[in-house]
Amino acid sequence: MNFFGTAKTLDCLTFVNLINALRAAVRILLVEDDPLIREFAVDALREEDHTVIPASDGEEALALCRREVPEVLITDIRLPGKVDGWQIAERCREHHPDLSVIYVTGFSPVTPRPVSGSIVLQQPYHPAEIVRAVNDVAAGRST
Repeated sequence: MNFFGTAKTLDCLTFVNLINALRAAVRILLVEDDPLIREFAVDALREEDHTVIPASDGEEALALCRREVPEVLITDIRLPGKVDGWQIAERCREHHPDLSVIYVTGFSPVTPRPVSGSIVLQQPYHPAEIVRAVNDVAAGRST
């Protein structure tokens, strides 16, 4: 009997679905300049019921970071324009200090300077890897 005075048993499947629904409520700012990779990542994350806000460059990402309240930032490191992924993470953390960060890169000519608690995924990656990384950082773990 629960504290509401009604006896009800949750079967395992209902409990697992409830946990998955709570876990999946993650708002993600995804920054990727390659439209095919961006679309593939957005689709994989949305299939898991995540809310994804896509951006194609650093300037767009910074504007979105000021307007939106993401829980997770996924950013390519090497981007066109004057703002790279390292700068996006640093500046978004100024507005959202608890923002989880996942860097994605195939190559970066700049010396790495990740924000604390972040993780790095190497491109190319499988859709399951990006989903797992988001679930891990959202749960407070790094891989």
